[in-house]
Amino acid sequence: MKPAAIRRSRNFRPQRTSESGVTMVLMALAMVAILAMAALSIDVVTLYLANAEAQRSADTAALAAARVLSISGMTGDPSNSPAGAINPWQQACALATAVAKAVATQNTMGGAALITSQISVTYPNNSDATHCTVADAKFGVNPLVTVKVQRTDLPTFFARIWGRTAAAVSATATAEAFNSSNSGNVGNTVTGSITPVQPRCVKPWIVPNQDPGNDPTTCSGGVGSGGTCPPFVDNSDGSIPTSGIRVNNAGPGIIGRTFNLLADCKPGGGQCANPGNPAGQPKANPNGPGAGNPSSLQYVPGQLPASFTAVPSCAAGSDFQEAIAGCDQTTRYQCGNDAQQSTIDLGQDNVPSDSALSAKCLIGATDYGLGNGQDSLDPSSYPYKIMAGSANPLGLSPNSLITSSNSIVSFPIYDSAGPPINGTGTSSVTIIGFLQVFIKSVNSDNSVNVTVLNVAGCGNGTNPTGPAVSGTSPVPVRLVTYP
Repeated sequence: MKPAAIRRSRNFRPQRTSESGVTMVLMALAMVAILAMAALSIDVVTLYLANAEAQRSADTAALAAARVLSISGMTGDPSNSPAGAINPWQQACALATAVAKAVATQNTMGGAALITSQISVTYPNNSDATHCTVADAKFGVNPLVTVKVQRTDLPTFFARIWGRTAAAVSATATAEAFNSSNSGNVGNTVTGSITPVQPRCVKPWIVPNQDPGNDPTTCSGGVGSGGTCPPFVDNSDGSIPTSGIRVNNAGPGIIGRTFNLLADCKPGGGQCANPGNPAGQPKANPNGPGAGNPSSLQYVPGQLPASFTAVPSCAAGSDFQEAIAGCDQTTRYQCGNDAQQSTIDLGQDNVPSDSALSAKCLIGATDYGLGNGQDSLDPSSYPYKIMAGSANPLGLSPNSLITSSNSIVSFPIYDSAGPPINGTGTSSVTIIGFLQVFIKSVNSDNSVNVTVLNVAGCGNGTNPTGPAVSGTSPVPVRLVTYP
């Protein structure tokens, strides 16, 4: 055997004694880094969740405040005129601010409930952004409300190792109460074209574009001669001609107007067309002037589709009854584009009595007249107060203040300056706006006494454009991006 070409010296030995325990040190350092990353991740996740909670609180508070502005009717008075001796905008904003803070404090942020000092409410499109006391037509049409929630003492768990014991988290949301009236020329976004609206759960009471007025004798041409009253909305641009907010039904304006809503039908059923109305159009104040005659407005019944659904509904009669007593999920009344044509049906039977029965069912009234379990409206001051009745479905204490009620309903306004409707059967009419009212009572003559809370116009179809803004009201609320 040949000897090895390279021989290892017997005196050579690897020296590794200085490396003993290095692995343990590296593992210890790695564990510290891993724990630090885990600790940091916990704090980051905590802050992320707190930020999501803050945004949710700001969103819900802004939408709640915008709903207060919508239901107050302030968008129905683009001139921001005084209501009595008060500034209505300041009163509405004060209420909206209180509601926003009350809603926000019901939410938690970082494991603790928000407090009012952590919530700020402003009105960015009014020159007095804090209290909105300054008259500004742009603000009156489409008011914006911004809610900011902020917490600067959010505790950290592991970041305090580096001396940081608290973190700050904030979120902001802006909501708008959108009125389509003259929206092409005024508001927060001027486009030159009306943006249509599509409220949900609209009742099939389709009324002419005639403000019944406070005095039945004031309609032009005289009521007895078939004259018409001033319009609710301009049928070209949807603007509101009569500005103002009424207190106790006094003063100019449509908001707060109280009148009786009655069917353009024969008493006792049969064909709904009223033979006493030769023009073929419902009208304001059909009872004519005279002592004791309240302002009144006739409606015609809308046609309901064969696949009609109203859920929930407390009525179990005809589809017409169910559509009034519940939420009509099928029929879509919309201003603008191709959906402006709506169909009325004067061939329906028992419209007046069906309306009365279903309206009583809707509001929870046990009998005709006031004070029979239904919620009530106090229009003696502004903002109007809605108080729970003994039959309130939420079981609230009677006379407690509420911001939502089954007595608040919406119905369409059609262009009564157009062709006369057919005396019998069906006719197509053009929807040019919506009224939102509070049903105060149902009368023994089958009429319904209402007070106007909102009015929205959207023109006669010549210039509405874009997708409709939908919501539970003719003045829907929505979150918007504000610069």
